[in-house]
Amino acid sequence: MTVYVIALVKFTQEEYYRRYQSRFAGVFKAFNGRLLAADERPKVLDGEWTRDKVVIMEFPDEAEATRFLDSPAYAEISRDRIAGATVLSLLVKGLPSPL
Repeated sequence: MTVYVIALVKFTQEEYYRRYQSRFAGVFKAFNGRLLAADERPKVLDGEWTRDKVVIMEFPDEAEATRFLDSPAYAEISRDRIAGATVLSLLVKGLPSPL
């Protein structure tokens, strides 16, 4: 079942986050995921937006999402993400395909 990783990002030291961001694609491409959205100016439809960015990634299943998130390569670049931002991230299960 398709899963989505949704990250809501608040920059704390943007230069570190930008370094993480510059290395992200090189790591991500080795996994069976798709980057669906990365928006620093999402249009707020309801509620209060207190973050700086939203990122949405799609994976074929939870195992592949976990393989990416737990990989040594992602752990290495994530040091800059952790130093440069606070992130609320979610793993969301997709709906089954209609028959």
